[in-house]
Order: sequence, then C-alpha cells, then structure tokens
Amino acid sequence: MIVDRRELDFILFELLDVERISKTPRYAAYERGAISQILDTAQQIAEEQFLPIAAEVDADEPRFIDGRVVLPESSAVALAAYADAGFFSLPFAEAAGGLQAPWVLHTAVSGMFSCANTAVTNYAFLTIAAANLLCAFGSEELKNRFLPPMLEGRWFGTMCLSEPQAGSSLADIRTTATPGEDGLYRIRGNKMWISGGEHEISDNIVHMVLAKIPGGPAGTKGISLFLVPKRRVDEDGAIGCGNDIALAGLNHKMGQRGITNCLLNFGENGDCLGYLIGEPHRGIEYMFHMMNEARIGVGHASVMSALGGYLYSADYARTRLQGRFADRKDPDSPQVPIIQHTDVRRMLMAQKAAVEGAQALCLYCATLVDELATVEDPERKKWLERLLGLLTPIVKSWPSEHCLEANKWAIQVLGGYGYTRDYPVERLYRDNRLNHIHEGTFGIQGLDMLGRKVGGDDGSTLRRFVDVMRETISQALEQDRLREEAAQLDVCLADLVETTGILLDCADPARRLANATLYLDAFGHVVVAWMWLRQALVAAKRVSAGSLSDAECDFYDGKIVACRYFYRYELPLARTRFSVCASLDTTCLDASETVFGG
Repeated sequence: MIVDRRELDFILFELLDVERISKTPRYAAYERGAISQILDTAQQIAEEQFLPIAAEVDADEPRFIDGRVVLPESSAVALAAYADAGFFSLPFAEAAGGLQAPWVLHTAVSGMFSCANTAVTNYAFLTIAAANLLCAFGSEELKNRFLPPMLEGRWFGTMCLSEPQAGSSLADIRTTATPGEDGLYRIRGNKMWISGGEHEISDNIVHMVLAKIPGGPAGTKGISLFLVPKRRVDEDGAIGCGNDIALAGLNHKMGQRGITNCLLNFGENGDCLGYLIGEPHRGIEYMFHMMNEARIGVGHASVMSALGGYLYSADYARTRLQGRFADRKDPDSPQVPIIQHTDVRRMLMAQKAAVEGAQALCLYCATLVDELATVEDPERKKWLERLLGLLTPIVKSWPSEHCLEANKWAIQVLGGYGYTRDYPVERLYRDNRLNHIHEGTFGIQGLDMLGRKVGGDDGSTLRRFVDVMRETISQALEQDRLREEAAQLDVCLADLVETTGILLDCADPARRLANATLYLDAFGHVVVAWMWLRQALVAAKRVSAGSLSDAECDFYDGKIVACRYFYRYELPLARTRFSVCASLDTTCLDASETVFGG
C-alpha cells in the first residue's frame, strides 16, 4: 500500500478543511470532487507504474558506460505516465501553462509517488523545483523558451548548488560565470551531488546553477543564479548541440539508487553557456524563495517513506503468527498474530504517531503556501510569511529524523525478514535516510531556526504562534478525553517560551547556538503535539456527535489513542531537551577534538 485514503481524507477535509480553498478565484476549479478524482488518478499511476519497479531500479542502479548513463527503461516509462497525467504542471499558474492546483494537492499527489518509488519520483520533484525558480525569477524570453517543455515533462531540471570542496558552505563555491559580449555567461566549475544531473530519460536537462561573477562581492552575497541547459536551445526552442557539460562520475548511494547522482564539470573547454536568472548577486535570495516549498516536499517525502513501512509492517503483523500470550505457555496451543503482542503494538504506535503527526504538519504548511497565493490583506500575508518561515526548518527536519525512526521500527516488526531485500522495508529505510541530509541537514536547520527564524525578530513570531497553539488548548480543555493532553501541551509551551528567552538573552553566539539542533527537535515535538491535539479534537467532536459506524468509531478512537501515546511517550522528551538548552550547556562546544580518538 502507498496511501491510507481514509487518513488522507481526514487530514485534508476534516482537519485542514481544504475545501475552503476552492472558494477563492484562483482555486475555484478544485472542489472536493475534483481533488478526489486527481488523487484517484495519482494513486492508480503510482501503484501501477512506480511501485512495481521500485525494487528493480534500486537493484539496477545507474551505470557509467562509455561516457553515458545507463539505467532501466522502466524509469522512463513511469515518468512518461506521470507527464501524461499532467502532474509536472499541476501546481503552476494557468498563465504559465500549468493546471493551477493548490500546493496542498500537489504535495499530497507527490507524496503518493514518493511512497511508491521515491528515487524515480525525484526526477519530477527536481524538475518542478527548477521550473518554480524559472517561473518566479526568469525573464519572459527564458520562460517562453524553457518552461513549456519542463511543464510537459519533456525536459527535466536539476539544482546545482554543492561542489566537491563546498557542500553546505555555499559561500565557498568556486564555479564562475564570466560575462560575454553576446549577453550570455561562460560557466566554469565543478558541481557535486547533483541528483538527476545526467541521463537520457528526457530530451534535455535544465540545470539551475549557483556561480560567482568575477569581481562580485565575497561570500554568499556574490552568488548569482544561472540557467544552464545540457543541450543548447535556440530562440525557437529547438535543441542543438551539447553545452560543454561533462559527466565526471556517478555517486553510488546507500538509498534512492534509482536516480542518478553526479559530479558534473561545467566548461572544461571554455564553452558552457549560461543565462542569468534575475539580477546579479541575488542567487542565494532566489534559491531560498523556493526553499519553503522544497523543504515541505522533502519533509513530506520522508513521511511517505515511513508511511510505506508503517502500512507494510502493520499488515505483516496481522498475518505473521509467532509466539503465544504470556498467560498461555502451552506449546500445543495455537500461535497468535504478532500484532497481539504488546511490544509490537508499541512499535506500530510509534510509527503511527510519527507518520500521521508529521503528515498533518506537512499538509498544514502546504495550505499556508496556498493561502499566501490568495490572501489580499497585507498584514495577514506578512504574518503567513513569517509563520511559514518559522515552521519550515521543522517541517523539513522533524519528519526526516523521526519518520526515519519509524522506518527502523517497521524493520523491527518484521524481525530478521525485515533486514532482507525480500521485503521492501529495508529499502524504504535506505531511501529515507537521504532526506535527513539534503535541502539542509538537521544541524543547519537548527542554526536557521534559532539564529534566523526565532532570533531574527527577537521571538515575536514565535510568541504569536504560541498564542495560536494555546487557542487549540482552550478548545481541548472542553473535551473530557483531552484535558490531560491540553494541560501537558500548555506546560511545554511555557518551557519553549522560557528556553527561547534564555537563549536569546545569551550574548555569546557560540554558546547560544551550541545546542540549536536540540532546540529545533524539542520545538518540533511541541508543534507535532499541537497537530496531534488538533486531530484528537476533531475526532472527539465526531465521536461525541454520534451516528458513526463501528469502522468510523475505530478510526476516530485511533486518533485519540495515538494522541495519548505521543503525549505520554514522546512529548516528555521535549522538556528534557529544553532543559539542556536552557542550561546553556557547553559539553559539546568545549569538547576537544582530541577526545574523539584517532
């Protein structure tokens, strides 16, 4: 299984009320029936085209033979079906040639494909991200030439940021872009870890490349953004000769093996042409424009890899006979399904709590993107921008940490079988591990959260968000079944506010940021706890209203039980981490490099 449609419908229509989006002119075509139909189509293609080849493309990873990439033909077939359904163009405005769907619908659709086959899906993910940049900042001439084939899925895209000597430290990139008399730039340099960087699935590849124009400012302020096609494209859109981009090698990864990952050399012969996107020296600013959407996508991809493991391990636990109850030791008595053992239920509950809590968070953040696209009140727009900015490090990092942990529990449920390639849970774990790294590691997200998102406005956005969460607490206190959780979240919010104040008052930046990752993780626990309280509140009201089938009662009770689990087993960890942060502990900061051996 790649999706629990009852769960997805609950989040979209009961928790987030996405039908309200169709009341805006921009998204008027996307009422509930249309959304469900698109989800049906996505599920069918994902299950019929992407899921069956997941093990194949993992085992038969891309190979570098005679200067070109060789990979299974099935990847191209699957992506052609994705393109034929219009999914490359789904979130783009009609004026740009897109279907103008809400970002939350695009996120839900993409998630199904990520669960089915995250490696092949990433060709589309990267293309949409590159097209998003072009659409936002490219000239009309560039958009007219390059955007239509990208939205049709005929040309793919990449993001070329990192270099061999500069991974996350973009200030240290060395790729240059020298202006020519023809108005174009000659690109020269090396880019590393480029997913989708070389293949022959599509007719062309549109690289979005960060480079420095000689004579520009030092550091990140001197970085510009360039569109650099694999093959040159004339003014009429016809593909010409190669653009002096050489594949220097393929990286062989732990997971997500079905998508190429490359070292690319630009301009070895001094003849790699690039087009400036927007204004010079604003490349980092432009790149961060699409980071909110991209980081939601990475977080949600992590959720969906974990969902795949959760659904598979839950189904396995219902059918796998092993052992007997503690009070029935007669070896002649029948064995029981392992789901009846308490510790197996604990492992399944840990997965459910992480997956369903994080999925609600990801789709909630996607609705903020949609509201930003439609809101007219400038003050409301400013608040939504600040809120989405605050939540972005969490929506990327919390799922990539804790949904990866859920994949671990899926393997454990299957026991030794889970560690073999006969079952998909080990591949889902390996695929998910990359989400912890790309689009900014956990540590980078922590520095961004505490140093910029919270510290940038001295905590004012945080305090307003805390007030929003306390509104949910007030509602939950009216429900007998949720009063304990409501009170617990209120205490954790007080810890969050107090800890933040102590950190922001610390004048030493090294000490203030020494435990930024712990702060981010604890903050994420609080936000996911809030999402769980919101889900349980909806469920409690539905149960109180009555007139439910047994299956519906079970579903809503499951929400309340999972909320209780998260609050009793997981949320206390946030208080522990806040305590460490508030103490301004410097154990790691002060540790000498000599203590690590070697």
